[in-house]
Amino acid sequence: MSEGTQTPTAAWSRPGGPWASGTVTAPGVPPLLPPPKSPPEPPGDDGPRRRRRQMVMFGGVAGAILAIGLTIILIVALSSDGDPFGSKASPPREVRPPLAQMCPAPTVPPSAGPTGKPGALPPVTGERTTDTEAGISYKRYGAPWVPWNTVWRAGTLEVPYKVGQHFVTEEYSGGSYHASILSAAVPAADNDAVTLNLECVGRRVAADVRAEYYPQPNQLEPLRDEMTMLGGRPAWLSEFRLHFRAPGLTATDELSAVAIIDVGKPTAAVLYVSIPGTHKQFDYVVEDVLKSVRPL
Repeated sequence: MSEGTQTPTAAWSRPGGPWASGTVTAPGVPPLLPPPKSPPEPPGDDGPRRRRRQMVMFGGVAGAILAIGLTIILIVALSSDGDPFGSKASPPREVRPPLAQMCPAPTVPPSAGPTGKPGALPPVTGERTTDTEAGISYKRYGAPWVPWNTVWRAGTLEVPYKVGQHFVTEEYSGGSYHASILSAAVPAADNDAVTLNLECVGRRVAADVRAEYYPQPNQLEPLRDEMTMLGGRPAWLSEFRLHFRAPGLTATDELSAVAIIDVGKPTAAVLYVSIPGTHKQFDYVVEDVLKSVRPL
């Protein structure tokens, strides 16, 4: 199109002149129709109907969550023996001393055993070794015996020997070898119990002595292993001779005794006597010191 207005070659005329108004109709042109009306908008859901639908949705979600939760709880409960949170109470911690655990109190007190009641004890004379913690006293010997001045905790049971006498019989590559008369108190019952299983405690302590105090292996020659009375109190006495060998050690045997004495307390008194075979002239001390025991 140019800047001017061009008149079409074949023009058609409109009735009433070129500027008359009216319906324009041309051959082959469809009549103009008004556009179709859009469907009416649905009414708003701001009323009770919308609230009911929301309540139904919320209820469905809550029900689904509840069902899932109950399923999980049921699975956990069935797989944990009825304790879904594993809150089983742990067993109480064992607070009894080792010998009390290994040797429960007997049903029959030792004083009611076959040893019966003792007669009158002979009076004691001479110097005495007194062990207030163990609750006993016994005969004190002169040279070469000297006071024990340390705490010796040997063996698995760690019986704490604090009082007594000893002397060194020889020195060797393993250290000093001793003759000894030692006493100690060892917990052997519950805190409120005064009845001891003397046989069990005695055998345990004697076995610990053999296994931990002497060269290994060794051979046991039993002499006494019995209930008896020491100082008028029930006691278990183990007396034996051990045979052994150790590099550099002259002694090859030793006479020993372990006495466990019921002194009426939760702790038992222990008296341990050992005489190396190189000093057999002191073997008599074993029986002599056992006879001299008195409770405090």
